[in-house]
Amino acid sequence: MPSLLNSRLAKRSLRPAITLVDRRIRLRVERAVEPLRTELDSLRRESEEMRRSQYALGLLLDGTGRGAHRIPPAREIDALVAQIAELSGDTAKARRSVVGAYRTVVALEALGVGRLAGSTSNVCGKLATVPLLAPPNGRILEIGTLYGLFASALTRMVHRAGIEPELTIVDPLAGSQLQPGTSQPADPTGTPVREDVVRANLALTGAGSTHHPRIRQGFSSDPEVRAEVGDREYGVVVVDGDHSMAGVAADLEWVEEIVAPGSIVVLDDYGDASWPGVREALDKHLAGGSSRLRMLGRVSTSAYLRAG
Repeated sequence: MPSLLNSRLAKRSLRPAITLVDRRIRLRVERAVEPLRTELDSLRRESEEMRRSQYALGLLLDGTGRGAHRIPPAREIDALVAQIAELSGDTAKARRSVVGAYRTVVALEALGVGRLAGSTSNVCGKLATVPLLAPPNGRILEIGTLYGLFASALTRMVHRAGIEPELTIVDPLAGSQLQPGTSQPADPTGTPVREDVVRANLALTGAGSTHHPRIRQGFSSDPEVRAEVGDREYGVVVVDGDHSMAGVAADLEWVEEIVAPGSIVVLDDYGDASWPGVREALDKHLAGGSSRLRMLGRVSTSAYLRAG
């Protein structure tokens, strides 16, 4: 029998049947594979579209030209909201304020000159927290501004909260960022730290049409500077100048003289391991027991205090 099946006659006779069976098998396989092939093609298109989208998003939000990227993971934002909610007592407003702060940062860095200094968490934390702590007036003093973009963002955030801002800035504006006793690397933006740059950035928020910011070039330790800008009681003071222990201590002593009752004082880089003098100065300042300032808490790497 095997020899009969292997004969030429048998093979010739069975060829049509074998061909038919083979065709039917291929047809069934193709029908089964076609949906998989279609799905694979769809996945390839989606993957390519995702790569294009991620690339475009990276051009807008990565760290090129500013040092710190602006692509926070969800857990970072959730942690920020939790910290602000604990400080302010309102979770819903905390999340809304953080989202508004993040959108403001992205918009201003896209349109502005220079950059906002600091991590996304710390920058957004400061912008979101200050309005929620209800400062007694809209007079804002920023000690150390770099390019003025944070000041621009803060005035926008307090305006959203119904507080009309009156901004005063103190900064040496010496062409580059200065920190006594340290050697600062070249700024990643390549932009000089100058008053015209600051004013250009302030103009992005309508400064000049809705309010007229005051910029005093010099150091916060200069008697002439203190005499000029200490002409009012401030509702918000952001201390972000000299990060040495002595420099921070001197700023805190001066701040006590120029804040209104209930004012909010923000001490930047508190708890940042790169700037130990900031925490040392504040802790020592508060330990004396005679300070007008009361510690409210910390969000990211900034301390928040209220004046008595």
